[in-house]
Amino acid sequence: MRDGKNIILGIESSCDDTSAAVLCDGFLLSNVMASQEVHRQYGGVIPELASRAHQQNIVPVVSEAVRQAGISLDEVDAIAFTRGPGLLGSLLVGTSFAKGLALSTGKPLVEVNHLQGHILSHFIKVPGKENRAPQFPFLALLVSGGHTQIVRVDDYLKFEILGGTIDDAVGEAFDKCAKMLDLGYPGGPVIDRLAKEGDSSRFRFAKPSIPGLDFSFSGIKTSLLYFLRDRLKETPDFIQNNKNDICASFQKDLIDILMKKLIKAARQTGITQIVAGGGVSANSALRGAITEEGAKRGWTTFLPELKFTTDNAAMIAIVGHYKFLQGLTCPLDAAPISRAADYSL
Repeated sequence: MRDGKNIILGIESSCDDTSAAVLCDGFLLSNVMASQEVHRQYGGVIPELASRAHQQNIVPVVSEAVRQAGISLDEVDAIAFTRGPGLLGSLLVGTSFAKGLALSTGKPLVEVNHLQGHILSHFIKVPGKENRAPQFPFLALLVSGGHTQIVRVDDYLKFEILGGTIDDAVGEAFDKCAKMLDLGYPGGPVIDRLAKEGDSSRFRFAKPSIPGLDFSFSGIKTSLLYFLRDRLKETPDFIQNNKNDICASFQKDLIDILMKKLIKAARQTGITQIVAGGGVSANSALRGAITEEGAKRGWTTFLPELKFTTDNAAMIAIVGHYKFLQGLTCPLDAAPISRAADYSL
């Protein structure tokens, strides 16, 4: 590394967003993303269409990230890429591109666990801004369309999963609710917006009773399904007339489930540094609940910038930054992993 600089090119392709970013010593130089609008008409991500779109987007996205960073590929010290978890076809595109780029430039590869990226996004430094970061140890509430976990973080690369969902992720519950209400995809942002105009105390749905720090969201989805079925039998336009209240009530119950476990984890561990990460951490009501509980319980809370809540390459690059500092590179035969049971990747 020249002049003590650590320049990392990050590549993210785990789902339907193609992204590339460049960090220098942890400072963000660029973060470029290409989203795929094609999935909206299907109400969810179609894996085959996602992988094809990644193939179209990855070259111009990486090229633009390097250009915006004001560097050349020769100045890059390592190439960090998402190895998993995610959609296998999408991961394969990013992994293959990263390997080809590493082979052609002679740069080392750094494999990154996508979930670690969401958690360590709090350590991305943006030039010209106050860059707050949690102190170790801290608890991370990781909430997304595919994962819901409470993770203890003792160092940049030391993670322990304290609890996780035994069935569906909270982001999936938001999307299924939106589908039942015919709100379109992705449903989470629409529910968040409509809920602001609704009465969150009007309806109640069945909450799970799961021991420990694990979550379950399949039951509350079923509760909403039967609730709507019965109400529509009585009043055909029930959804249209009560959409805001349904969204507000369902959202409140989901957040209550999350907060109950987070409070329990903080109490059991004695840890008061609390962070959130993942796509659902953009939800305004959840952000408000974490901030409110933090003030009440003496937590120091950290909420990611909205641009870092979605899948993005900056979070992959920051993990790559810390792994590369420890000499943790990977061989060219590293294969993508669609599921990762832990954080050992």
